Amino acid sequence: MELKNILELIYLIASVTFVVGLKMLSNPESARKGNLVAAAGMTIAILGTIFIRSEAIPTMIYILIFLAIAVGTVLGWTAAKTVKMTKMPEMVSIFNGMGGACAALISLIEFQNPHNAATLLLSTIVAGLIIGSVSFSGSVIAFLKLNGTLAKAIRLPRYNAINNLFLLGLAIFGAYMVLSGNHELPLLFALFAMALLYGVLFVIPIGGADMPVVISLLNSFTGLAAAFGGFLYGNKVMLTGGILVGSAGTILTIVMCRAMNRPLFNVIFGAFGESAGSAGPAGDSAKGSIKDISVSDLAVLMNYSKKVIIVPGYGLAVAQAQHVIHELEKILEERGVEVKYAIHPVAGRMPGHMNVLLAEANVDYNKLVEMEEINSEFETTDVVLVVGANDVVNPAAHNNPASPIYGMPILDVEKAHHIVVNKRSMNAGYAGIDNDLFYDPKTSMLFGDAKAALTSLLAELKTL
Repeated sequence: MELKNILELIYLIASVTFVVGLKMLSNPESARKGNLVAAAGMTIAILGTIFIRSEAIPTMIYILIFLAIAVGTVLGWTAAKTVKMTKMPEMVSIFNGMGGACAALISLIEFQNPHNAATLLLSTIVAGLIIGSVSFSGSVIAFLKLNGTLAKAIRLPRYNAINNLFLLGLAIFGAYMVLSGNHELPLLFALFAMALLYGVLFVIPIGGADMPVVISLLNSFTGLAAAFGGFLYGNKVMLTGGILVGSAGTILTIVMCRAMNRPLFNVIFGAFGESAGSAGPAGDSAKGSIKDISVSDLAVLMNYSKKVIIVPGYGLAVAQAQHVIHELEKILEERGVEVKYAIHPVAGRMPGHMNVLLAEANVDYNKLVEMEEINSEFETTDVVLVVGANDVVNPAAHNNPASPIYGMPILDVEKAHHIVVNKRSMNAGYAGIDNDLFYDPKTSMLFGDAKAALTSLLAELKTL
């Protein structure tokens, strides 16, 4: 068999592993294995590309390639092993940005290659350069927003018009570079700089509460840029991988928008919650009063319940309390209490954040119930324990047409017999709006750090 045919077979096998791995990611129980399957396919594709070649490559090139792979492996492995769960969204964002940067660098190099003079190839290169650059700089801004460096959306006057005009200018400049045949480096780098700047302008006005949607959208951009690279090189595995990432990111973006009941256009051109106003003070008389609950009273309430639903949120991740809450779940089940976890699609700071957090604590996957399935169970639930969640349980989404989250699908926790909310304070959630749930007569507040509060609750339960 010719070397070219062997390489094509390797690419076919790798492409199949990508599809199988992606399919396995749809189920929490098989997600880890799916990652490994796809990673194995990528490994054989990389090795095949490096070694199965008809032309000779200087030894120094091999040394540089494997040195780069080694450095990247060490950095990636270290980052993945040491990252805190609260920092996972930032890591996902910056890793995605690196993919966009790679696609842009490929385009910068290949644009100067005289073999790529055909209009179709030049169009592919320019599209990869623009999309990859936007993905890179946009992901950097998303990273800075997620870690709090750019906590507030920055809006220029008439920023929608500015962004649209800038995008139009970028498209015209790119078309000129393709049609004119002008390969001068200053113009090429000017196009690169414009694309980077547009990535900043694209993301910087978007509110922090929309970052999960932005991450998945930028992820689809990176996949599209990689697909252009695969088309350019005639590399089927690169094309397949890019298409899968791009389409999966697009579908996830649509799902996330539906979960927030907001069109993508509104996410991009309107910063969610930026003008919603600040939260009212604790015990705002216009809304009603709040009441506290002690750890001992909550322990008794949960101990004599038949059914408890736990709603995890970002506060649980911040406190690193996932292991404690798993212990709480186990002791309740030992006493005959049915325990489930209600998972909202946009809880946390990225898609699947709560699933990953609880999986780290070895919570049974079958106990993680999605919003559509769990909402019908709240009416028959004795106690709902909300830990660090806010906007995804706010009844204003149902009954306040003036609220910026009105119409957003939420977890219907207000239908439960008793609601207990664990928070550090009465501060607003990520969307920057007050939560009507806190003033519900059935709601009691358990203030304090989630890990400390749950540890005390666990100790009280053990004494009963």
